[in-house]
Amino acid sequence: MRLLMRPAAAFLLTFLLSLAFSLPARATDGEYIAIRKEGSGRIALIVAPPLAEGGKASSWSGEIDREIRRALDFTGLFNMIPPPMNLFEEGKGGKPALNFGALNSIGAEVFAGGTVSGDPDRVRLTMAAYETFGAKPILSKTYTGSSGDLRALAHAFCADLVQLLTGHRSVFGSSIVFVSNQSGFKEIYSCAFDGSNVRQLTRSRSISLTPALSPDGTSLAFTDYTSGRPALKIMNLSDRRIASVRQSGVSIDPGWRSNAEVATTLSFQGDQEIYLVRTDGSLSRRVTSSRGIDLSPSFSPDGSRMAFVSARYGNPQIFILDLISGQTRRLTYNGNYNTQPSWSPAGDKIAYSSMEKNGEINIFTIRADGSGATQLTSGDRENESPSWSPGGDMIVFTSSRQGQKKLYVMNANGEHQRRLLQMSGEQMQPSWSFVR
Repeated sequence: MRLLMRPAAAFLLTFLLSLAFSLPARATDGEYIAIRKEGSGRIALIVAPPLAEGGKASSWSGEIDREIRRALDFTGLFNMIPPPMNLFEEGKGGKPALNFGALNSIGAEVFAGGTVSGDPDRVRLTMAAYETFGAKPILSKTYTGSSGDLRALAHAFCADLVQLLTGHRSVFGSSIVFVSNQSGFKEIYSCAFDGSNVRQLTRSRSISLTPALSPDGTSLAFTDYTSGRPALKIMNLSDRRIASVRQSGVSIDPGWRSNAEVATTLSFQGDQEIYLVRTDGSLSRRVTSSRGIDLSPSFSPDGSRMAFVSARYGNPQIFILDLISGQTRRLTYNGNYNTQPSWSPAGDKIAYSSMEKNGEINIFTIRADGSGATQLTSGDRENESPSWSPGGDMIVFTSSRQGQKKLYVMNANGEHQRRLLQMSGEQMQPSWSFVR
């Protein structure tokens, strides 16, 4: 078997090296973008492990291959299929060529493979991808880093591939903040997009709730109960400096309008209304004015509109405020208790939690014009606190389907629901954003 594998490996290596030097760094033709349309099935993908050039690269190849497969499977966008036995054939001039007929015969839509080489201080990963139906190269790029950066190198390739195929920014490089009582207190933690690298961000030994990451991931707003009453805190994640809102009364439930402004509910003028606050804690302006509590602000991508929850007509419902015109309209009419709006990065949909007649809480999405309400979860006790991934392809949420509240992720259409973390205690109130 070993004697048979060596010629095959050399054949593949020759092909991949020739491919790396013959393709541009990125494909720019629009026909390669968004192979996967919304509502379509998964992309059938074959990934060949990167071939090692040199002895030291052998272990790197295995680790990179595992990271690529785990990461692409996490997105829920791909159906990973094994390569055919006759993956390569002899091309013109005796040079190796991909056997696109064989790839198409097993339903593969995209093929990716590459090489890895270098030394511990400088690892070189070269990856290439083909759209198989048209036998077209769509990506060729080299990623460099140290031997400690193998996960990052694998994810960099995955990010390029996903964005190329979907037209959307991927989850790679993003972070999720959430609340957990693992320590015996409700503190705020963060983790990478796939639940790895869990870190504790607050150590108040009290109650910290409703964390919200700024769009660029540099600041964290949350509700702190250390003083005995709820107060908005804004943490700079680079140096952990914390600013507080400079108003009396309660301050709860933040939502970022931009990297410079966060909205929160304040009660210092009596009724609980939504205000915009700067990152230093100073007040910017008031944005709602009505009888009843207004809370849970979530903004359109351009910051011109705000979805929020109000009980102005009785039970909580979701409304949209146009910050330019000042016009407010009700968004949800189905269901008597609709809360926790989360505006999608594309700006077209809003995810929210709805309590149904049987007492279950489920997650829905609705278009920003009020049409197309769609239920994403069902029959699983309490499903709440939805937050979109930065690219809008996934949603993280809290569910008590296994008893305690835990974090789950799903595709934006409700498919591929699975648990995100393996932590003790409960986890809840997630917020998804990029971290620079």
